Amino acid sequence: MARRQKNKLPLAKPEDIEIPEEEQWRLINSSGVLNAAPQAQVQTSKPDEEADDGFVLCDELFNTVLLIIPLSFMLVLMEILVHRQYSQPVTLGVIWDRMVSGIPIMSVFIFYTNRHKANRRVQLFLFILSLIVGARMIYNINKANWTTVITQCPPLATIWVYTIVQLELLPAVGGLAIVGAWTWWNGLKLIL
Repeated sequence: MARRQKNKLPLAKPEDIEIPEEEQWRLINSSGVLNAAPQAQVQTSKPDEEADDGFVLCDELFNTVLLIIPLSFMLVLMEILVHRQYSQPVTLGVIWDRMVSGIPIMSVFIFYTNRHKANRRVQLFLFILSLIVGARMIYNINKANWTTVITQCPPLATIWVYTIVQLELLPAVGGLAIVGAWTWWNGLKLIL
């Protein structure tokens, strides 16, 4: 038997078919694919979010440690400098007492302020804190007795440096200018 050949048209490849965009959206909407997609994303994204939270917490802890270490050394340095300024002996016990009482409090403060430093309320808090701490430290240096200076100035200097570092540029410069203007207005000196 002779085979009959049917008129076969060549099949078009999918990339050769052009469907208008409106027709594509009509097909997608009528198929219901878009309605099912967000549910699938919510179910599959929960483990990823938990994993991301773990990485974010690790990053925050790492950033906190990166700030705690130099600020701890600054606290020790200020303690030594203030004691030497007033010719007081600097013993390991004095430094140890300052570190044991100061580092845990400083660590918690640094962790939370560093975590939320982009928040406008935290920036306002750090700005006001920098004004208060800077003015208090300069006032203590000029007007307070030596025991007050020895006990208060090392932590005040450390907090002041930290707040200026965490502030955005404009508030940091503004805070330093305000403290400088306050110092000049009251006739206080920065260097004794």
